[in-house]
Order: sequence, then C-alpha cells, then structure tokens
Amino acid sequence: MTTTGEDHARALTGPWWWVRRRSAVFDGGLALVSALECAAEGIPFARDAGIPASVGIVFGLVAGSVLLVRRKWPIAVVLVAIAITPAQMGFLMGVVGLYTLAACELPRRVIGVLSGMSLLGTAVVTFVRVRQDMSRGDLTLGDWFVPFAAVTTALGLTAPPVLLGLYVGARRRLMESLRERADSLERELQLLAERAEERAEWARNEERTRIAREMHDVVAHRVSLMVVHAAALQAVARKDPEKAVRNAALVGDMGRQALTELREMLGVLRAGEGAGRRAASAPLAVVGEAAAAAASRVAEVEGAAEGPSLSELDELIGQSAAAGMVVDLSVEGEVRPYAAEVEQTAYRVVQEALTNVHKHAAGAKTHVRLAHRVSEIAMQVENEPPPEPASASAAGLPSGGNGLVGMRERVVALGGVFVSGPTDAGGFRVSAVIPA
Repeated sequence: MTTTGEDHARALTGPWWWVRRRSAVFDGGLALVSALECAAEGIPFARDAGIPASVGIVFGLVAGSVLLVRRKWPIAVVLVAIAITPAQMGFLMGVVGLYTLAACELPRRVIGVLSGMSLLGTAVVTFVRVRQDMSRGDLTLGDWFVPFAAVTTALGLTAPPVLLGLYVGARRRLMESLRERADSLERELQLLAERAEERAEWARNEERTRIAREMHDVVAHRVSLMVVHAAALQAVARKDPEKAVRNAALVGDMGRQALTELREMLGVLRAGEGAGRRAASAPLAVVGEAAAAAASRVAEVEGAAEGPSLSELDELIGQSAAAGMVVDLSVEGEVRPYAAEVEQTAYRVVQEALTNVHKHAAGAKTHVRLAHRVSEIAMQVENEPPPEPASASAAGLPSGGNGLVGMRERVVALGGVFVSGPTDAGGFRVSAVIPA
C-alpha cells in the first residue's frame, strides 16, 4: 500500500513546526544534550575569560538550547555554532546544524558559504589552540602537526555532516517527487476509471438502442406480413383453397424466419450480459486486458449478428408482392458490394418503408428505387395513394411510431441523409442517401 500526498498531509500532527511528535521529542533531546555539553564547556571558558563559572554555565545552556530550532531556522543554528567556536563550545550543535542545513531546501550557495565559514572557523581555532599547547610544552611534535591538526579537525567536523545532509536532502526530494507522481497517477487512474464507466454506459445505451431497432425491424416486418397473409387467408379460405394453402405456407415460413432472427438477437443479448458481468467484476489493474477482450468480443458478436444485405432485396420485395402489394423495383448504376453496416442499413430502410406501406396504405402500388453512385448509395421507397383508405385500419396493424425514427438514426449514424414525408399525389415517400 502506497502513501499518497493526502495521507502524508494528514500525518502532520506535531506541534508548531514539527511534522510529527516524535520529531519534536527527538529535537528536544538533542537540544538538551547540546545545552549540557555547552554548559560543561562553559566552565573552562569562564575560567579562561576571568568571569564567574555560573555565567559560563548559563551562557552554555542558552547557546546549546538553540539546537531546538534547527528545523525551523537552520541558518541561525549554524551561525550560533560558528560564533561560539572560539570558546571551544557547541561541537554537537555545529555537526547537527551543518547536517540540517545541507538537508534543507536552501540554495547551494548559502550552504556552501556557511559550510566554508564553519570550516574556516574550526581550522583557525584548532590552529591557535594546538600552537598554544605546543608553546606551553603540552605537545612536543614538530611544527608540521599544527596545520595538519587544524585541517584534519576542520574537515572531520564539517565534511561528514554536510555530505550526509546533502544525500538525505536529495533522497527526501526524490521521495517527495515520487509521492507527487504517485498522487498524479492515482488521480489519472480515477479519471480514466470514471471515463471508462461513462463510455461503458454510453456503449450500453447505444447497444440497447441498436437491439431495439433490430427487434423492431424483425418483428414489425415479419409480423405485419403474417397479419396481412392471415387476413387474406381468412378471406379466401372457402373460395380458393389452393390460395389459402399457399398463404398458410407463407405465414409459416415468415414465422420461422422471425423466430430464427429473434433467437439470434437473444443469443447476442445473452453473450453481452455475460461479458458485462465479467467486465463489472474486473479490477482496475486489468482494465487494458479487459478492454482488449471486450473489443474482441464486440467484433465476434457483430460478426455473429450480421444482418441482411442488398442481395436479399429481391426476396424482401417478393414477400411483399406475395402479400398482395404491387412493388416496382428499379436499380441504377453498377451493382457492387458495400460495407456490411451500409448494406444492412439500406436493406432495413427499404424493409421498414415496405412495412409502413402494409400498415398504412395496404394495396397501394409502391416504387422502390436503388441508385449505386460513385461515393454513395441512394434509395427511395414511394407509394401511391391506397385504393381504399379504410383498408389499412381494417388489417388491424398497430403502429408504435418508431419506424421513421429508427430509419433516421441508422442513416445518420453512418453520416447519411434521411428525408420522409407525404407526396403531392397523396402517397408517402422515404428517401435516404448513405456514403459508400
């Protein structure tokens, strides 16, 4: 489990400028140790300076306690440590102050100047003290030892804390950068998940609309023809038994075709429901794999549910002619294959237009025109006024009012143009142009 920036912000529970309580306790402990050290070192300092020991102790306690604010004002801690270096006080404060200074997000120039001042101050004080010890006879080494001791002591008290602070500061900034990047990635993943859910909902609605259109086309056309043939069968059952037998056979064939297409549609629905359940239970970590599988499944379902084509247009018109409609088909241009969705849409437009003629203008002569052009295919279904205006209602065919809407949606979805409306002669015309 990763720690995000929000979790890190909620963890800021320390007092004042400390991030956590344990940091405040730790700095308090360091300040106490530094104050005790400076107080102990203040006794010889007071003796050398000729002041009371109590003054040196108090001075040491006050100077050493400055380490308490090392996280808030690291520059002040280093300056105090440099200031009390001549008194040979505050070694712990100097080391910790330099480390804190190098680890902070301060300009490298500031860190370099203060580190150089501390290095120079320590070297000078060490040089003077060692020379004094040698002049008093406490040390009997050669003159080479004075600069060697000064340089070694200054480097030993300055370089390690500065280098360690620079390393810790760089690592801390790297961790902050990684945490911010993790926060950004988490927000992006949440946004992608929301967008994926929106697209999935949009896809479900589109698929629901498409299936509704297919169901309407299948049921409306087949059942309309079955009702027309059943009415004709009822009318000629006693007068012309042979024609009644043919009509009954046509009704049976159409019913079987309708059942076959409905089974295909229901099979697609079941497959889509199973894929939807699997996608809903998939974790976010497998979104890419699930999306690829879903795309593959969509292609498979579309292939399995591929609808009719223009090659079946003669059979469609023959079924309407068998139901008593006079249909005139004319084809212009060179016949060529089109994309599956284009042929299916063109077929469904003609099918739905013929169904509407059966419903609202039974017995009317109908003209079906199909034009193959360079970059598009055009179709027009126009019926003349019905010979008997009451015959449409006599057939008892209901109308849901979705036929023209479905045709328009199909054509517009492919970038085409759809126009429908009554003619001046009293009939009705349906025209559509679909890019090839």
